Amino acid sequence: MKNGPLALTLGDPAGIGPEIVVKAWAQLRESGPRFLVVGDYQSLASASAAGGGVVQRITAPDQAARVFADAVPVLDMPLKAPVVAGQPSPSAAPSVIQWIETAVGLALSGAVSGLVTAPIAKAPLYEAGFKFPGHTEFLGELTQAARYDGARGPIMMLAAPGLRTTLVTVHEPLARVPGLLSVELIVNAGLVTAQALRRDFGIAAPRVAVAGLNPHAGEGGGLGREDGEIIEPAIRALRDLGVNATGPHPADSLFAAEMRERYDAVLCMYHDQALIPVKMLDMWGGVNVTLGLPIVRTSPDHGTAFDIAGRGLARADSLVAALRMAEDIVSRRAA
Repeated sequence: MKNGPLALTLGDPAGIGPEIVVKAWAQLRESGPRFLVVGDYQSLASASAAGGGVVQRITAPDQAARVFADAVPVLDMPLKAPVVAGQPSPSAAPSVIQWIETAVGLALSGAVSGLVTAPIAKAPLYEAGFKFPGHTEFLGELTQAARYDGARGPIMMLAAPGLRTTLVTVHEPLARVPGLLSVELIVNAGLVTAQALRRDFGIAAPRVAVAGLNPHAGEGGGLGREDGEIIEPAIRALRDLGVNATGPHPADSLFAAEMRERYDAVLCMYHDQALIPVKMLDMWGGVNVTLGLPIVRTSPDHGTAFDIAGRGLARADSLVAALRMAEDIVSRRAA
């Protein structure tokens, strides 16, 4: 509890964000970490009535500590039009974007210690003109003026007990991935991963396993040339730069329990290669961490779940894990 409060953005108000925020607060109100919500007061109040909690408006982040044990503190930035649970609408997109921008500004200024984001739905944002593939890329744009130790972020990490994965490409169609890969891109992702493992996760000598792109890591070129022509030179460059990197490893066997004992993170080439094993291992405890930013940012490792929004069925486990992980990273960076 020694750190300042975290800022938690509400996410898509038609999704499960309001519900899991209230449930997370109910679990953390006594132990912390403390947080304030940047979002729509009414959406939270409606979820609070269903979840048995209370919500209180605040006007500044330093008021969160006084309020947190008794109510969910919220910096109220009202929606321009009401939303219906389970029915996403592009009309909410300007508010969703504004909440993220505001919370990032609070984190950059030091008014809050870090940022946690509830899930957003990309399709309504795209429909409203949002130009970024997702949260991660938008955060990179918002923080690009404040470089973090020379890192060229953002890099997405998925973390669950027993497994961490990071991504070279993120929200890209699979058909585009081979053409996007480069030695420079892989080396940067590997450097940011190793840096984060040391500073944010307290691993003094991190081990990074690099996944191959093709079946059997290309089988010596017989099943694809990218592994030998791009990934292998990148691994050699990472070693020359002092990173304990191995591979390219065939991805089909890299995530078995005995293999996971040999590394601290896996550097993956594309989205599903990294996300599927984490979600298979721990669907409810996984956390999305954005590496290489000057601010701390985590998020639940799940989406908006419009199909169950407003029904009281959503679980807050991943959001609670994201809040706790953000607090841990804040403490390690401060140390």
